[in-house]
Amino acid sequence: MLSLFRVVSFGVELPDDYLAAVQHAVSEAGGDIVELENFTNDRFKATILAVGYDGDTAAGLSALRAAVKPVITDTLGTAVMPAELAGPHRKMLIMDVDSTLIKQEVIELLAEHAGKHMEVAALTEAAMRGELDFAQSLHARVETLRDLPVDVTERVRETVQLSDGAAELVEAFLDAGHVVGVVSGGFSQILDPLAEDLKLHYWRANLLGTAEGALTGLVDGAVVDRAAKEASLREWAEAENIDLAQTIAIGDGANDLDMLAAAGLGVAFNAKPAVREAADAAINIPYLDVARLFAGV
Repeated sequence: MLSLFRVVSFGVELPDDYLAAVQHAVSEAGGDIVELENFTNDRFKATILAVGYDGDTAAGLSALRAAVKPVITDTLGTAVMPAELAGPHRKMLIMDVDSTLIKQEVIELLAEHAGKHMEVAALTEAAMRGELDFAQSLHARVETLRDLPVDVTERVRETVQLSDGAAELVEAFLDAGHVVGVVSGGFSQILDPLAEDLKLHYWRANLLGTAEGALTGLVDGAVVDRAAKEASLREWAEAENIDLAQTIAIGDGANDLDMLAAAGLGVAFNAKPAVREAADAAINIPYLDVARLFAGV
C-alpha cells in the first residue's frame, strides 16, 4: 500500500547542502519525493516535501524519521508526519504554557518578588528534566510564595511575553476553524487573562491559594500535572469530536511527555533532551509558528 507523508525542514537559514542531505536520506529510506514547496517569512525558512512510501503509515513514519534523524542539527530541523495531518479535517492544537506559549517560567517571576528566584529556578529545572516529581516540586516552589500580596500576580502578568510566533500560530489555527487549547502547570491567575486575549477555546492551570489579600503558599485543588495534561488533550478532543490523529501537542518539559505521546503529533519546543528524544518532532529555533507548517495551516 502507498502511504503519503509530509517532510518539513526548517531553520533561520536553510542551506542547500542540508536540504540535499534530507532529500538523499528520504530517498535512501524508500521515500518517493513527488512535490517540493518552499516557505519563508521574516523569521525562518522552510521546505516541505510531499513523499510517497510503499508501506503502511507506521512503517513509513519509522523509516523516514530514522533516516532524517542523523541529518538534523542544533539549528536545522526536519519533521516527518502523515500527509493527512495537513488535510481538510478539523484539528486541535494543545500547548504547554511556560517556556512554550510564553518565554518565561511564571513561578520564577513570582519567586523573584519573594527573593527566592535561584532556589525556585533550580527546582523548576530539575522537575522539567524529570528528576523530581512534578507535584512535589510544585508544592515546594509555591511554598516560597507564602505571604506575597495577591497583586503580585498582576505585576507578573504585565511582564509575561509570548514566544516569538505564538500569536501568529494561534491566530492561524483559529482563522482556519481549528481548536486551540493550553494546559499549564502554572497558574490560573496569570493564564486566564492571557487565554481570553488570545481567544482560546480551552485552558487549564493550577490555582494559587489566597487569604486576606496574600498568597497562602498552597495550591488550591488538584495539581495540573503530567497525567492531567494528557487527560485535557483527550477530554477536549472528545468534546470537539476531533480524532486524536488530528491533534498536535507542543511542550518542553518532562510533565508534557504523556500529552505529546497521546497526540497525533507530539512536538518538543526548545525542550529538554529527554523530551526531544521522545517527541515525534522537535523545534530547536525560537519560533513557535514553525508548527503551522506541520499541519498545513
